[in-house]
Amino acid sequence: MTVLIISSTEDPASTNIKNSLLEQTTWEEHGTFYNTPVFRHASMNNLVIVTIPDKKIRHENIDTEVFEQLHIEPKIAIFLSRHRSKMGEPTLTVHPIGNFGDAKFGGKPKTLIPAAPRMMTHLLRLIKKNLQPTDLKYQVCYEVTHHGPFLKIPTLFVEVGSTEIQWQQKEPASIIASSLLELFAKYHYEEEFPNDIPVLLGIGGGHYAPRFTEVAVTKNIAFGHMIPTYQIEGGNIDDEILEKTIQATPNIKGIYLHKKELKKSQVTQYRTWFETRGISIISSKDLPDL
Repeated sequence: MTVLIISSTEDPASTNIKNSLLEQTTWEEHGTFYNTPVFRHASMNNLVIVTIPDKKIRHENIDTEVFEQLHIEPKIAIFLSRHRSKMGEPTLTVHPIGNFGDAKFGGKPKTLIPAAPRMMTHLLRLIKKNLQPTDLKYQVCYEVTHHGPFLKIPTLFVEVGSTEIQWQQKEPASIIASSLLELFAKYHYEEEFPNDIPVLLGIGGGHYAPRFTEVAVTKNIAFGHMIPTYQIEGGNIDDEILEKTIQATPNIKGIYLHKKELKKSQVTQYRTWFETRGISIISSKDLPDL
């Protein structure tokens, strides 16, 4: 089983993160993928970096492709990526992937890719910690679930945003690379984390999930998939997609509702829907501090 790390040559931030990983520790070449070297970590040989020449969000089924071409069986996929936003605020983000509605940006319609909640949340905290000693002014946060590609294994994106200026800088990429290596020094897969870390599904709020991020960096929990208010208002969240979101959030223990960003009727609706299925609504006071 392998941790599959994916970079793209068409993405400068992705390339910078990959190069920083290669510079910070020892990797060995093991064949090629799209005529580009495949790197395997010298001591943690279940860590593999592959590079693709196209857009990550539209490169479907890379887990199957790697297995068929390289005879590597990935257990989790981590995409190294840029983040683009109109606001242009410098950000370092992590997020799960999938589509609550249509598939304008890769993947399949109304399809959620399995999340890696504990890996993703621990990485978020490490990025925040490793940013603090620097002079960089970056927001560190989750993004909610969005975009492709389609895979069958747990997947997360880690990103540098939000403009060409940040994508070209090496220091934010280095922070992400060092945070990944710190993560891998202790954990490679979800099941290696302690079982007492509750996994939550988040509902409500904006794209950058400020409330879920705040909870994640202060409480001993992990968020999996996150449904923003705009997906609810857009009519994409029905019984089918809620069931799929539960199934794609492994070891789910409860639901966290960002009540201030939801209508009272929506809070009541979701509380009833999940509790009738044996899944509790969790509030901050129920959660242990870090």
